[in-house]
Amino acid sequence: MTLAEIAHVLDASLEGVPDPEALVTGPSAVDSREVAPGGLFAATVGVRVDGHDYAGKAVAGGAVAVLASRPVGVPAIVLDDVQAALGVLAGHVLARLDCTVIALTGSVGKTTTKDLLAQILELRAPTVSTDRSFNNELGLPLTVLRADPGTRYLVLEMGAGRKGDLAYLTGIAPPQVSLVLNVGAAHVSRIGGGLADVAEAKGELVEALTPDGYALLNADDPYVVSMAARTKARIVLYGRSPGASVRAEEVCLGDRARPAFDLVTPSGRARVALDLIGEHQVANALGAAAAAATLGLSTDEIAAGLNGARGRSSGRFEITERPDGVTVVNDAYNANPESMRAGLHAFRALAGGRRTIAVLGAMGQQADASRARHEQVGRLVAELGIDVLIAVGEGDPRAMAREASGAEVEVHAVEDVAGAVRVATELIAPGDVVFVKASSEYGLGVCARELAAY
Repeated sequence: MTLAEIAHVLDASLEGVPDPEALVTGPSAVDSREVAPGGLFAATVGVRVDGHDYAGKAVAGGAVAVLASRPVGVPAIVLDDVQAALGVLAGHVLARLDCTVIALTGSVGKTTTKDLLAQILELRAPTVSTDRSFNNELGLPLTVLRADPGTRYLVLEMGAGRKGDLAYLTGIAPPQVSLVLNVGAAHVSRIGGGLADVAEAKGELVEALTPDGYALLNADDPYVVSMAARTKARIVLYGRSPGASVRAEEVCLGDRARPAFDLVTPSGRARVALDLIGEHQVANALGAAAAAATLGLSTDEIAAGLNGARGRSSGRFEITERPDGVTVVNDAYNANPESMRAGLHAFRALAGGRRTIAVLGAMGQQADASRARHEQVGRLVAELGIDVLIAVGEGDPRAMAREASGAEVEVHAVEDVAGAVRVATELIAPGDVVFVKASSEYGLGVCARELAAY
């Protein structure tokens, strides 16, 4: 599109633009360091950074113009609300493309499932998928604006921090296929209430479907199954339940706790061996398989995609093998009760008979149940026989430490990330397996990276 066309769509003015017919041929970005030649830079205002201050750098880096809320001294499309404008522009661009939109949401496993599905579909046709976890009102439009006329599949991870979030995101990118993974305690403090309220927010994804769309629902999660009543679309059940049309049979854990299973779909059966850690990854793989099967891929094609898939997103059970034989597992991108439980089980299975050190911080957004849920994690650490727990932070992590200390667990409570790095470095011996996890706002990813690089 030309700058003039974009300005018209957004009802915006052009400021400092020498050539209104200049074409935008690249994707959009909100980080000046990620600007692509021919792209558009969206100058958003955050808590710490104002993108307008980087407008000149973005244009010097190849941006054709800046989407801005005020003149910035370089070519700009000026309007009141940059974030809303990105959504409008993304919706306009998507309407011009001939691609299938697959949207997915859930409390746990969204990013892994998205990555698996993208790797299956890429074997069939050009596919664009959400980068990292860019699944909100900024990240989703940026993903859509990476698509072009050659894109066949658009895989969009959608996050729901509040009721109404998915209604907004599906308004920008109406899905033909909606995949709901699970309902858990993530974001419960922001959504309010309990799991039923989380389910109400997640169910907006299937409400957005038209009657010729497909709602893919996890048969193993009663909250998800109940969403069938909220859509006019065709229903596809997936999971480990015998009644699921896409399901896993003969599940086992192989070398280094990698799961394998027979994938069963309406078109056949094939063996899958994932290069991911932990039995919980079976559910993620089945969600991806259900979407691919709905899009017409054969069981053999889906199995080939899953067998060849690798982890793409950092901070999600990311494994580093140190020269001294220490294994560091960085699972610190985020944490909630469900992902913490799954992660600890996978960590224990991966370790086998090796000594285990868990470096755990707080799980955010747990509202009034936060203390009790951290205590549950502490008890799980003891039940699994984890050798060492390093609890990082004041408050709830200390409650986690107290619950674990009554068993044969060596417990250390530290105040911050620096303390975690220091204590872990002192304790780690050759051959140990170290697991690092917390909600991202607590910064334990820094600890994982320092320990991995030691």
